[in-house]
Amino acid sequence: MRVLSASELLGVWERGLTQSPVHRALGLLSVANPENTPIQLAELSIGQRDGLLLTLREWTFGSQIQSVATCPQCSDRLELSFEISDIRVPEIVQEKPKVSLLPRWLHKNHQPERRSSVVKFADYEVQFQLPNSLDLAACLDLLPALNPGSDNTTSPQRILLERCLLVAHHRGKQQSIDKLPPEAIDAVITQMAEEDPQANVQLNLTCPSCGHQWRSHFDIVSFFWTEIHAWAIRTLREIHTIAAAYGWSEAEILAMNPYRRYLYLEMVGR
Repeated sequence: MRVLSASELLGVWERGLTQSPVHRALGLLSVANPENTPIQLAELSIGQRDGLLLTLREWTFGSQIQSVATCPQCSDRLELSFEISDIRVPEIVQEKPKVSLLPRWLHKNHQPERRSSVVKFADYEVQFQLPNSLDLAACLDLLPALNPGSDNTTSPQRILLERCLLVAHHRGKQQSIDKLPPEAIDAVITQMAEEDPQANVQLNLTCPSCGHQWRSHFDIVSFFWTEIHAWAIRTLREIHTIAAAYGWSEAEILAMNPYRRYLYLEMVGR
C-alpha cells in the first residue's frame, strides 16, 4: 500500500461523490493498492478493510483524530481528540509506507477460500464467515427491493447475517437458519465482533455537562470521507485562486509542495 498523491485523492473524491460508502472505501484502497485487484480488496473482512483505511488516513492527514459527538441526554456537543493508535487493533499495526499491509494470501496469484468459523450456543452449532464489503454492497442492492408497504421486516443486519451464516445444526441435525433463536444469532454476532474487532470501534464517552456516559461507534469510512470532501473543496479553491493569478494548470499546481502552494496563495492576497 502507498500514499495517495493530491491528484489521485481528488480523482477518488470526484468518483466517490455518487458512490455508496462501501464503494468509496474500496475506491480509496484500490488506488492505494494497485498491486491487488478490487475483488481481492472487497473480500477483506470489514475489520481488515478498516485497518487499512486507518493507515491510509494516517498517511494522508496525520495520526490525530478530531471530531465531535452529541450527548444523547442533554444534547451538548463534545469535542473529541485522540490518536489513531488508540483505536487500532494491535495486530493491524504497520509502520512503513509502501510495504503491503494485506494478508499474505491476498497478493496476486493467490485465490484463497473464505475462512469460516463455528460458534456453539446451548444445543446449537452455527458455521459462519465474517462480513466483507461484498456482503455490505449486497445489502445496499437488496434493500431498495423490499416493499415498505408489506409485512416484510427484513433489516440490513438480517440480510447481512443471511449472507454470512453458512449452516446451522440443532442437536446434531441440520437446522434452517431462519429458525435460529435470537439467542443463537446474538452468539454469532458476538463471536464475529471478537474475531474482527477493528470492524466495531466503540468510543467510551462522558458528557462534561450532565455526566451521562455512553458508547459511540466510530466509522472510519464516513469520518475519512468527510475529511477528504472538506480537503477537496479547499484544494479546488486554492487551485482556482492560483490559476487565476498565474495561469498555471491544475496538474502543475497540484504537483507543488503544499508549503510552496501556500506561499503563492499568500502572495496573491488570499
